[in-house]
Amino acid sequence: MTPEKWQDTKVKIKEKFEILENYQEKDEERREDKEILIFNGPAGKIKLEFITRPVVLDKKTNYSRRIGSQVEVEYIYSEDEFTNTLKTYIFDAATNDWQELKAHNFEL
Repeated sequence: MTPEKWQDTKVKIKEKFEILENYQEKDEERREDKEILIFNGPAGKIKLEFITRPVVLDKKTNYSRRIGSQVEVEYIYSEDEFTNTLKTYIFDAATNDWQELKAHNFEL
């Protein structure tokens, strides 16, 4: 999903449903920004996460063949290219936790 489509989706959700929470998180370790939107939808409480990460350009693995040595992975990130992901969750009252909705769970 593109950032423009995400903005359009947010506007439509805000027009049709009651917004419970809308906030952003930043994860420095994974170099990602999350915008989280929680609302009451027709199926119950729904959470959308729009995740923006830099594109991984290269992955270097540093290791030694000695026993007990550690493996270190170094990622090279793009400064100007980003990838976007949308994750959808539904609140399960039985487990009191969020369950991720995956596309393969839906049938046509």
